Amino acid sequence: MSIFIDESGVFGPLETHSPFYIVSLVFHDQSDDIAGNLDKIHDALVARGLDANHPIHTGPLIRREQDYRWMDMPERRAIFRVLVDFVRRCEVTHHSLVFHKREATDTDHLVSLISRAVSAFIRDNLVFFASWDRIVIYYDSGQKELTNVVNSVFNAHLTTVEVRKVIPSDYSLFQAADLCCTLALLRTKIETIGLSASERDFFSTPKDSAERALKKGYFKTMGAKRFGS
Repeated sequence: MSIFIDESGVFGPLETHSPFYIVSLVFHDQSDDIAGNLDKIHDALVARGLDANHPIHTGPLIRREQDYRWMDMPERRAIFRVLVDFVRRCEVTHHSLVFHKREATDTDHLVSLISRAVSAFIRDNLVFFASWDRIVIYYDSGQKELTNVVNSVFNAHLTTVEVRKVIPSDYSLFQAADLCCTLALLRTKIETIGLSASERDFFSTPKDSAERALKKGYFKTMGAKRFGS
């Protein structure tokens, strides 16, 4: 079993631009061959002028930042859809944990909340996790606090775990975890503070508001891939 982990948000004090912290896990049985789906996503990226191994970063894609500054809206939407379609076709599942930073008094408290939530998730699904002879966890070590949580909590509950540092461009399934983080964040924002202007622009259509388009076109699709569904 491969588990790809990514996060959205930062540790530290509550700030208006970062009120949430999200951890997403994508699960893949390595006996399920995804080579054909990888070929499709690589071909789609090349067709859009990107390197075949370009790591899709959904946040900058939505906000027209970094590698996507020169792309217009239809191009960026097409790339976002490429990643969604890749996840839809693959035999993977996902699970996201959402934390409201206002509920944490400081970084240590947030780390504790995350640790307890990950631990509870493992305990609740211990039969599933214990059924694997080997579990390999991939995380890019982008935030040391989450790196410590991943190493300590998984190894505390399971004896077959290996944690590896991943380079995002090497694994499209790590990019799938990035997508899950972004969609979990968007769902949370719809339910609480509302979407940003760039998010509304990116997802709205002539027929539907961004909120409705997300629910119809993305939340429903990804909901079918949710762990335990």
